[in-house]
Amino acid sequence: MAAEIKVMSAGAVQSMVAALGAEFERESGNKLNLNFGTAGSLRDRIKGGEAADLVVLSESIIAGLDKLGLVVPGSITDLGRTVTGVVVREGAAIPNISTPEAFKQALRNARTVAYTDPKAGGSGGIMFAALLEKMGIAEEVNKKAVLGKGGVDVALSIAEGRAEIGTTFISEVLPVKGAKVIGPLPGALHNANTYTAAIHAGSPAHEGAAALLRYLTNPAARARWTAAGLEPAF
Repeated sequence: MAAEIKVMSAGAVQSMVAALGAEFERESGNKLNLNFGTAGSLRDRIKGGEAADLVVLSESIIAGLDKLGLVVPGSITDLGRTVTGVVVREGAAIPNISTPEAFKQALRNARTVAYTDPKAGGSGGIMFAALLEKMGIAEEVNKKAVLGKGGVDVALSIAEGRAEIGTTFISEVLPVKGAKVIGPLPGALHNANTYTAAIHAGSPAHEGAAALLRYLTNPAARARWTAAGLEPAF
C-alpha cells in the first residue's frame, strides 16, 4: 500500500534527495513530503517534537538525535561527504586562494562576502564564522557580509552579483547557474562534512522510509552523487 513519507533534509544534499526522491515516487507509488532547511533548524524542530519518517542531517547532529532516542539506531546510514568551496560569479576575476594567507587576503580585498547566517543553523555558516574568528578577520568581514538562509541562498547572492566572493558546501553551488566554485578552502582551512540519514523513532511509515533509504544508497547512483559534489559513503 502506498504511503506518504515525510523527509526532513539538510540543504547540502537537497539536489540528490529531490532527484532520487522523484524517481522513488514514480517507481514505488509512495508520496514524499520533502522538507529542506539548515541542519540546525531541522534538528531543533525534531527535538521540539515534530514527527518525520526519514531524517537527513549532518553526521554529528544525527549522533545527537540518536543519543536522545529520536532515531532508530540500526537505521543510521552515511550518504555522502561534501567539501566547503570558495565561490565567485561566473566570468568574474578569480582571486588567489592557493594558501590560507592568500584566501585571507582575498576576503579582505572583496567588497562583499557571502556565507550562511550561523543563526540560521547551517553547518557551513557556523564553521565559517569560527574560521573568521580564528583568522582574526571576523569583525572586518562581518561588516561587509551578505548572510544567506542556506548554501543555495549564498550561491544565488553571488550569481546575482549581490556578493563578490563566498563559501558554502560545493554540493549547494553546483545546481546554481552563474555561481562558480574556484576551489576548496586551502591547506589547514579545508573543511568537509558527512551527511547521514536515519529513520525517525516515531515514524508512522517505517517501511516506506527504509525503502527510500535503500533507494538513496543504491550503488547504481554513486556516479550521480559524485557529479552533484558529494562523495558517496556507500
